[in-house]
Amino acid sequence: MSGAVNSLASNRPGEERVEVPPPPFSPGIYPCSNCHGMIPPDPTRRELSGFHTEIVLHHDEENRWCLDCHNAENRDQLHLASGALVPFEESYRLCGQCHGEKYRDWRAGIHGRRSGQWDGHKSYLLCAHCHDPHQPRFQPMEPMPAPEAPGKTVGDEGGPE
Repeated sequence: MSGAVNSLASNRPGEERVEVPPPPFSPGIYPCSNCHGMIPPDPTRRELSGFHTEIVLHHDEENRWCLDCHNAENRDQLHLASGALVPFEESYRLCGQCHGEKYRDWRAGIHGRRSGQWDGHKSYLLCAHCHDPHQPRFQPMEPMPAPEAPGKTVGDEGGPE
């Protein structure tokens, strides 16, 4: 996958184009077909062993399985609930099927990070740039202590002169 930014047509007529950088793949895992092209698909829900054991699914794991999002026949593609194939660069369409409100806010620039001009060219980040698709909730963070109030300098009485 190149480092080029991809400009993608929207999946709805009349919507502006969405420009996104390539997805944040872990080194050495893409294209998936490098390994999966030699392995027959196994749609059986199971705990993974051997490969991808570092992936822990905490994303509706009671009802979800790898092949609910990843295409069994072509692992270099994702798929929508309709069966339509989606490249990883359009993964926002897949996320938007279940997270419609977040998808709407993302397109409007309210959720996630978008740069550009309000009435011109815009550039977005994919959901996967901020959220691990297998564990999308952010990990809890320990709050930092409050900043200290700045000290007074000599001769500064705090009022107008």
